[in-house]
Amino acid sequence: RFLFEALSAGLQSSGLKVYDLGLIPTPVAYFAAFNEIDNIQCPNSIMITGSHNPKEYNGFKITLNQNPFYGKDIQALKDTLLNAKHEIKPLKETPEKVNALEAYQRYLIKDFKHLKNLKYKIALDFGNGVGALGLEPILKALNIDFSSLYSDPDGNFPNHHPDPSEAKNLKDLEKHMRENAILIGFAFDGDADRIAMLSSHHIYAGDELAILFAKRLHAQGITPFVIGEVKCSQVMYNTINTFGKTLMYKTGHSNLKIKLKETNAHFAAEMSGHIFFKERYFGYDDALYACLRALELLLEQSPSDLENTIKNLPYSYTTPEEKIAVSEEEKFEIIHNLQKALKNPPSHFPKIKEIISIDGVRVVFEHGFGLIRASNTTPYLVSRFEGKDETTALEYKRALLNLLEK
Repeated sequence: RFLFEALSAGLQSSGLKVYDLGLIPTPVAYFAAFNEIDNIQCPNSIMITGSHNPKEYNGFKITLNQNPFYGKDIQALKDTLLNAKHEIKPLKETPEKVNALEAYQRYLIKDFKHLKNLKYKIALDFGNGVGALGLEPILKALNIDFSSLYSDPDGNFPNHHPDPSEAKNLKDLEKHMRENAILIGFAFDGDADRIAMLSSHHIYAGDELAILFAKRLHAQGITPFVIGEVKCSQVMYNTINTFGKTLMYKTGHSNLKIKLKETNAHFAAEMSGHIFFKERYFGYDDALYACLRALELLLEQSPSDLENTIKNLPYSYTTPEEKIAVSEEEKFEIIHNLQKALKNPPSHFPKIKEIISIDGVRVVFEHGFGLIRASNTTPYLVSRFEGKDETTALEYKRALLNLLEK
């Protein structure tokens, strides 16, 4: 609340009108910037959230004219603020409350009315974030049977960290599904812009969800155009390219939102569970909306059908995402030096087919790839390796990490 009042006071002192959206999931703030609510049309929003970061973190996700405000722009804003003289003023007036949450729920209930009385019960793990505030009333209105874990918002995250991309954070949901014979489940991050989907025998990565969503579009007579990011499996790109079109782009929700708008692709997906739908929606990452789109898959298929779709894809072994601690100052220099070293690799280095440098270094080998990139938000390098089998993936890993150390 302190951050809200300080931010509101600063905006008011700059002559801006401030509206209070209350405690909401991040996608509701985006929704408010894209829609007229209570006769108010405001294409700008600021979401105060630490997302899936440790509980002591907090920050602002800024939308300006329905576009993410990020990168060089946000760095320039930081420099402006640090160099400006500030007169701290109290709130002039209490910001007017706007009920964007109910407007968002009405919109999704109408758009997904065909899900009413879905025959499957679903399990949900909200990780003590704010996702339940948005999704549970929608599911009740659609008469979808569900069972929730950790639906009460609690910034101390007493049960587990709200990061669904980490397998350890899905253990409670898996156990709950087993004990209650529930065949499909979903987990959300703290501010509900990232999702994980689980069935009885599989945890679906973001790129696997992309394949399922693309296949459904294709079955509806649409040739899907899908944007992935540099961490996505080559299997995803190859599979979708057999019946549609793909584009590889930089990791990061702001990057993908801009590219989605620029290309008018149907949707974009990140490994971490950010899913952005432009087809039928507004092109921002919304885990609650993605959950409902995933439930549409169950209108024509069973959870075991979805598992079989993934099981029948060409096999590849992918290492877990690993982080390498470096200083914030040197992380990009290390990537630059790696790019230079790859121009003249050692004689024993695996054969390189292609080097993709849109975000870090993705080295495409004959039977897989290796990726090393600088994290957008933390002082780490992030690595990921894929091969036709575990031996091949680990060979690529050793080769690239050895080059990194030189």
